[in-house]
Amino acid sequence: MPSDQLAPLVADLHLLTVLAATRSFTETARRLGLSKASASMRISELERTAGVLLVRRTTRSVGLTEAGQQLVNDMQPAFSRISESYNAARDLAGAPRGLIRLTAPVALGRQHLAPRIAAFLRAFPEIHIELELTDRFVNLANEGFDLAIRHTNTPPETHVAWVLCETRSQLAASPQYLARRGMPSHPSELAAHDCLLYLRSSQAGSWTFVRSNAGQNQGKPAAAEVERVRVQVSGSLKANNSEVLRDALLAGLGIGLLPDFSLAPPAASGDPPALVQVLPDWQVQGFFGERIYALRPWSAQVPKAVQCLVEHLRQSFSAGFAVALGSPRLDSALRQEDAT
Repeated sequence: MPSDQLAPLVADLHLLTVLAATRSFTETARRLGLSKASASMRISELERTAGVLLVRRTTRSVGLTEAGQQLVNDMQPAFSRISESYNAARDLAGAPRGLIRLTAPVALGRQHLAPRIAAFLRAFPEIHIELELTDRFVNLANEGFDLAIRHTNTPPETHVAWVLCETRSQLAASPQYLARRGMPSHPSELAAHDCLLYLRSSQAGSWTFVRSNAGQNQGKPAAAEVERVRVQVSGSLKANNSEVLRDALLAGLGIGLLPDFSLAPPAASGDPPALVQVLPDWQVQGFFGERIYALRPWSAQVPKAVQCLVEHLRQSFSAGFAVALGSPRLDSALRQEDAT
C-alpha cells in the first residue's frame, strides 16, 4: 500500500492495538479521549478497508480475530518504539511534563502515597498524574499504566524495579481486646483467639511465624536455631483492605496481621493508632511483601516525568514507616484495672 494511503490508517491501527490491550471499547475510548461510538465506528471502517473481520464483538466481551491479532502483533513494537522516541524528544525540551498513569494498593495509596503526590505536583506543575488505587495486580503494559507502587518480595523480571523502602508485617490488637482475652505468649495460642483475616486466597487462615534462638553449647557460642510455627487462625471478620482491618482492631474485635504502613501514622499528619504489638519476638513470614517498589514494564527509555516521580518517592519513602505500637506490658496493667 502506498504511504499516502497508509497514513490515514495509522491512527486507527493504533486504536486497534489499544483495544487489544483493554478488550473494552469503553476503556479504549477513555484512554484515547474518544467517544465509545467513535471508537467502534473507526474499527468498523478499518475492517472495511482491510476487507477482513478484525474484532469479535459480543454483549459481554471484545476479542480479536486471528487476522486482528496478527495485525496487532506486527504493529505493537512499532508503536512502542514511536512512543519511546517521542517521549525522548519531548524530554529534551526542558522541564519534565506530560501525563503519568499510576496505580497503587488502596491503603498504601490513601495513607502514604497521596500526600507525597501533592508535594510532587507542586514541584512539577507541568506533570499530571492519574492515580488508580486497587489491590488487584494490574497488567501495566496491557492497561496503559506508566508506573505501579507495590509491596512484594520478588518483582517481575520483565519490569524495572526501584526499591522505595523496607516494610514488614506486624501483629497487633487493641489494649481493650488484650485486657479481655489476654496476651498470647506463643503463636500456637492464636488458635484460641479472634483473629481478623486479610483475604488472600489460601493464605488467609494460616499464619507462619519464625524466631531465631541463639543457644550456648559447653561454653561455646552455638549457631542460631530457627523455630518455625504455623498456626490456623479464624475470626469474625475477613477483608481485603488493611484500613478496614485496622479500624476493626481499634474497635477491639480481635488480633490482626497488617503491613506496617497501615499501622503507621499517615504521611500528612496524625497520631499512631492506639494498638499494642502482639508476639514482638516472632516474625510473620510470606504474607505481605518485605519491600515497597516502584515498578515499570521494561523499556529502553524511561520518560523524564516518570524518572522525577520515582526519585521523589525514593527520597520521601527512604525512612520507611515509623510504627509506635504500645508495649505488650500494657496488657497486664489493663487487666488489673478491669479487676478493680
